[in-house]
Amino acid sequence: MAEEQSSSHKTIKRFDSFDIESRTYLGHGSHGSSKVMKWSTVLHLAFQSIGIVYGDIGTSPLYVYASTFPNGIKHEDDILGAFSIIFYTITLSTLVKYVFIVLRATDNGDGGTFALYSLICRYAKVGLTPSEQAEDTNISNFKLELPTKRMKLATWVKSRLEKSDISKYFLLIVTFLGTSMLIGDGIFTPCISVLSAVGGIKEAAPSMTQDKIVWFSVAILIMLFMVQRFGTDKVGYTFSPLLLLWFALISSIGLYNFIKFDWTVIRAINPAYIVTYFIRNKKDAWLSLCGTVLSITGAEALFADVGHFTVRSIRLSTCFITYPAIILAYAGQSAFLRKNPDLVSDIFFKSIPGPMYWPMFVTAILAAIIASQSLISGTFSIVQQSLSMGCFPRVKIVHTSATHKGQVYIPEVNYLLMLACVAVTLGFKTGVQLGNAYGLAVVFVMIITSSFLVIIMTMIWKTHILLILLYIVTIGTMEFMYLTSVLYKFDQGGYLPLAFATILVTIMFVWHNVYLRKYKYESNNKVSPQMVKDIMNNIRITRMPGIALFYSELVQGIPPIFKHYVQNMPALHSTLIFVSRKSLPISKVSPEERFLFRRLEPKELNMFRCVARYGYRDSHKESEPFEKMLVEKLKEFIMIKNSEGIISSDNEDEIERIDKAFNDHGVVHLMGESQVFAGEGANLGKKILIDYAYDFLVRNLRQSSNHSFDIPHKRMVKVGMTYEL
Repeated sequence: MAEEQSSSHKTIKRFDSFDIESRTYLGHGSHGSSKVMKWSTVLHLAFQSIGIVYGDIGTSPLYVYASTFPNGIKHEDDILGAFSIIFYTITLSTLVKYVFIVLRATDNGDGGTFALYSLICRYAKVGLTPSEQAEDTNISNFKLELPTKRMKLATWVKSRLEKSDISKYFLLIVTFLGTSMLIGDGIFTPCISVLSAVGGIKEAAPSMTQDKIVWFSVAILIMLFMVQRFGTDKVGYTFSPLLLLWFALISSIGLYNFIKFDWTVIRAINPAYIVTYFIRNKKDAWLSLCGTVLSITGAEALFADVGHFTVRSIRLSTCFITYPAIILAYAGQSAFLRKNPDLVSDIFFKSIPGPMYWPMFVTAILAAIIASQSLISGTFSIVQQSLSMGCFPRVKIVHTSATHKGQVYIPEVNYLLMLACVAVTLGFKTGVQLGNAYGLAVVFVMIITSSFLVIIMTMIWKTHILLILLYIVTIGTMEFMYLTSVLYKFDQGGYLPLAFATILVTIMFVWHNVYLRKYKYESNNKVSPQMVKDIMNNIRITRMPGIALFYSELVQGIPPIFKHYVQNMPALHSTLIFVSRKSLPISKVSPEERFLFRRLEPKELNMFRCVARYGYRDSHKESEPFEKMLVEKLKEFIMIKNSEGIISSDNEDEIERIDKAFNDHGVVHLMGESQVFAGEGANLGKKILIDYAYDFLVRNLRQSSNHSFDIPHKRMVKVGMTYEL
């Protein structure tokens, strides 16, 4: 029966153009189908999420009030005003924004800045990746299961973004900035959490100096980073009971203080207290926002870590455990301060009933360590995502779990984080001073998330304009107020997260920019099909038994390094496959949809092109399974039935030869490595970018030649070539 020419993504499409590169073979699994998850599983994930997601926001009661009133409380109603601000900040940001709105914008279940950026790139052609292919949209996860009703505003926004190169670069730089700020959280969270928790020892030992507290905190931080290489396997089971105990303790003590000291602080639900607080304190009230914003540190983790769990489990654990516990903790502290306003600088430990001091002190240190661990692990994942998108230098990725692909360890990043944490802790010494730096990082990430979300609401969800305006007026205005406040204290520590972010954004921009230039050079100098035939006919090339995988970044065409290779080493294996690793703006690609193949004609050459497609959360640590999977998919490609439904004997013979080559002689991996420099006549900016900035990164960061597929060194051959960009 003739092959049907339908629009279904299951149809095998044939392309004549060599540049389109491929023939698609899709597996029979249904990857896009959604399954109804059992409530027992949802509850199980909700429990696990407590130990991973909420360490940061859960430990914020340690330092929020001390940071809000660094100069003391001047009026008793100021407590109600500050508590009202904290209550509505947590409610609007954590519940309304993240739990009920942002969690709708997951990328096939994954969250974070890259998830929002990937959604935008899939709907509008704003991505800067130079290797777009029509076949990629056939991948199950590529499709957006979102409303499709058209609106003029959505079409206008999409058109403006696609036509403006400035908009494309702006979106990419903002993504870099959001990613860098989240990495900054991995620096500030350990510092402020551990320092604030350890500072509680002064309650039992008043003679303890701040310098001793700082050095004790540094010792804990160093120990924390030194154990990272052992991995975070089963971290949810280990940390969740401790965090659950922490939330039980802070909520119980909060309820106790609320009843004992002043239950009327419930009046803070009335937002009028916020108005009178600002009228009474004016500039000081505005500056106190630098402290209250710390009540939502870690709120971004609800979205960034959702890929490890589910949206429903995150919503359950937030609404029924985290949110009530934190609100009760702040209510109790507010009630205590109504009677003891002079104790605001040590409010957390001063408000603990005597018999509960030591259990709370120990639990606070453990909770601070857990909060630090979650941000450190998150930083490793963020760097891995950036690396997979060609936006970060090639660092060593160590997979610490055989069962959980998302659990990774990056030695270089770990030690740089440790040095930064130690330096920041020694430099600032107190949690209040750290709060100024921490607050800026938190607010910037929130604003970037909101900005991307408004684009998604407008362009993809087709949300009613009045609802979009309502979001901007409420959430947007709140975040803008916080931004103006934290920027005012720029010279008091606020500069630090921007300094870190500037360094990281510069690194990411330099690497990505040169990556695009290299790709463009290879694309402009690729070897044509006719040139391949001429090379094979004009050069005496020996064909050896076995399979060779020739790796390159180029997705369309044969890389120029191939010609360089055969001119210097005229020997090729009996089967040669040009393999290109391609990153897609989606979180994951299923193994059945991993590969695209195309044969190089004439058939006697035994040469193929293969594009291996990965999402930004996919793991590449496959070595032998990758080789086996590629060969199996190649055989499936060869076996595709022709229009008459007949498999020729030639195909069967070819498959038998491939099997024999793979089983008897194995696979050799040929790695193309290029050294780049600015071409003759290049301007000063281009020379600085390529010859100095990029060259500095290459020389000073460990380069892993087999970063994409974990290629065994004993079967790897490197082929070098110089590119004049």
